[in-house]
Amino acid sequence: MATKAEILDSIASMTVLELSELLKEFEEKFGVTAAAPVAVAAPAAAGGGDGAGAAAEEEKDEFDVILTAAGDKKIQVIKEVRSLVSGLGLKEAKDLVDGAPKPVLEKVAKEEAEKAKAQLEEAGATVELK
Repeated sequence: MATKAEILDSIASMTVLELSELLKEFEEKFGVTAAAPVAVAAPAAAGGGDGAGAAAEEEKDEFDVILTAAGDKKIQVIKEVRSLVSGLGLKEAKDLVDGAPKPVLEKVAKEEAEKAKAQLEEAGATVELK
């Protein structure tokens, strides 16, 4: 039987395609997926207990304004994005709108987030607050 070091050396010498095929075969043979440990660990870390949950609810005074779709009036939406985000050039604003869903503003006060949402929706965009 090969040692762990030998197995790791063999894996290190594989191409990306060979490694991908090995991973698929490993998942099929043992009935597991490589993403499962990450998926299980994330909810456990997020739940963390009553203290962490209460702290997360208290912090709900900061919101992210997320542009989910530009809509029919793309140029108007680009103009609104430029007016909301200081220092953003025309190309950067266009890239942001084209790459929707993307955050326009992050960690802003509730009033500012609602105002930005209203401006973007008036311009024809679909927006969500998180």
